[in-house]
Amino acid sequence: QVQLVESGGGLVQAGGSLRLSCAASGSIFSSNTMGWYRQAPGKERELVAAIRADGTTYYAGSVKGRFTIARAEAKNTLYLRMKSLKPEDTAMYYCAAWRGSDYSGSPQSWGQGTQVAVSS
Repeated sequence: QVQLVESGGGLVQAGGSLRLSCAASGSIFSSNTMGWYRQAPGKERELVAAIRADGTTYYAGSVKGRFTIARAEAKNTLYLRMKSLKPEDTAMYYCAAWRGSDYSGSPQSWGQGTQVAVSS
C-alpha cells in the first residue's frame, strides 16, 4: 500500500495560484495511477484530476484549463498546480492512489488532506 502525505494548501485570493504536493512512500509509486480529490463542506467528494503511470491525464470539467496534475517519479511526488482559483475551489484536497490504470473505482490509498481556501 502507498502512504500519502499532502502539503501546499492555504488561503489565497481569487485569481491566485497554489501548488499542492503529495509525497508517496511504500509500494512502487511509478506503477500506480495517482489523483486528487476534493470535498467542500456539505458536498460529496469529487475526483478533480488523475494521472496514469503512462502520463495520460483526466480533469474534471470544472478545473480543466486551470489545474495541471503532474508526477515526479524520481521524487515519488505528485503535484497539482492550480491557477485562476475561484471561491468555489475552496475544499479539502486529498491525494489518492490506485493500483493499475483504472481510476473509476475507489482508490486503495488516501492522504490526510490539505485545506485550500479561496477568498473573493
